[in-house]
Amino acid sequence: MPNDTAANDGPVLVWFRKDLRLDDNHALSAAVATGRAVIPLYIREPDAAGTGPLGAAQAWWLHHSLQALEASLVALGSRLLLASGQAKDILSKIVIDTGAGAVFWNRRYDPKGTAIDEPLMSGLRNDGVLVRSFAGQLLHEPSRLKTGTGGPYRVYTPFWRALESTGEPDAPIDAPETVPAPDRWPQSELLKDWQLLPVKPDWAKTFSEVWTPGEASALQRLSDFAEDGLSGYKHNRDRPGVDGTSLLSPHLALGEISPARIWHATRGRSDAPAEDVTTFRKEVVWRDFSYHLLFHNPTLPTENLNRKYDDFPWTFDAAAFGRWTKGMTGYPIVDAGMRQLWRHGYMHNRVRMIAASFLIKDLLIDWRRGEAWFAETLVDADPASNAASWQWVAGSGADASPFFRVFNPILQGEKFDPEGGYIRRFVPELARMPEKYIHRPFEAPSAVLKAANVALGSDYPAPIVNHAMARDRALAAYNTIKDAA
Repeated sequence: MPNDTAANDGPVLVWFRKDLRLDDNHALSAAVATGRAVIPLYIREPDAAGTGPLGAAQAWWLHHSLQALEASLVALGSRLLLASGQAKDILSKIVIDTGAGAVFWNRRYDPKGTAIDEPLMSGLRNDGVLVRSFAGQLLHEPSRLKTGTGGPYRVYTPFWRALESTGEPDAPIDAPETVPAPDRWPQSELLKDWQLLPVKPDWAKTFSEVWTPGEASALQRLSDFAEDGLSGYKHNRDRPGVDGTSLLSPHLALGEISPARIWHATRGRSDAPAEDVTTFRKEVVWRDFSYHLLFHNPTLPTENLNRKYDDFPWTFDAAAFGRWTKGMTGYPIVDAGMRQLWRHGYMHNRVRMIAASFLIKDLLIDWRRGEAWFAETLVDADPASNAASWQWVAGSGADASPFFRVFNPILQGEKFDPEGGYIRRFVPELARMPEKYIHRPFEAPSAVLKAANVALGSDYPAPIVNHAMARDRALAAYNTIKDAA
């Protein structure tokens, strides 16, 4: 049996990972409750560990989030220790240097993270250190929910029903009022030396138009959404031209807010229609479902869940991929999404599906290339949600949209951005196009184009592919594997 008491009364190390908050942080609260000094620590693990920011955009967020966490800890009489290296080496050294008798952390569920944590826990315990891990990053433990046959879920709706049947999640716990500091602090690295921010050029300079990283911003955004955005969510969430989503995903990705805190904000909301509350809760649970999939399928980001897609005849046109990444495909709703991604490190969820479908089915480019691009460029990049969602669009994942469901980017734009406000914002060269043609400028008469000051092929590109022909090509490719076992 593992030792459940510390070998001494030394400090407790609290290892922050993707839980950069004080509110509803079970590891931190338990450490404070011991009555001993607490040393908050963040470790920049090597890239191979895969446990830090997924890409450059999220590294920008991490820099500012760590700054915010440090300021919050200072306000409670503490500080944040920064260190780089393998977790086992860093923790062992600090335990020796400080005489710490315990290490607390909140569990992580990505395969690389769990591969580090399990032997690390055993090693520290063998050295006489009390190690405790806590839940709280998800609404459920990925290993807990099982189907009637005892296996993991592969379909979302039964998963949702199973989670719903377990009752309301535990209420979140408040942040501690103080964090007792040790008599002596170990040496800390400087955040600026980690060089997480882009320079020359500063391609993230427009991120701050939308985002303020940190726990305070996350809690404020939740409060604002619960007050003004929850009612009407079911309809508004699909409209990229309106402010209809919570915008909490980047805060969730680095744990600046807990899913329990978000769930709690939807309790007893008689001022919002039940269908809006349920729809929003289902979106929160989709993240849990994605981690359930990743936990039981560690190769989710790189291998098809449905193995028949291993034989899919993908193609790769580097020039076409480049135009997709830059938002120059000639299809306005796709281009608006990709340019939003460049400008804000984010893309509206409905448009993510349209842009992903275009890459996979109109261009026949492997979903893994899109998944990797999103991981690099999204501030809300998440190893589970990103992979699960790309496989969903590709038809190769769990509960996936069938491959033969090919989004028409023109009709999708006309349905979900009917006035073209989203396009006018992110594709400003089309700002003067009338509603009738803003989603299909390539069909506009020359007089309309001239009046809108648009010259196809120079001001705005002609379509990179003919969608109808591309759809036929995609379905023909699918026919080569559809009967595979």
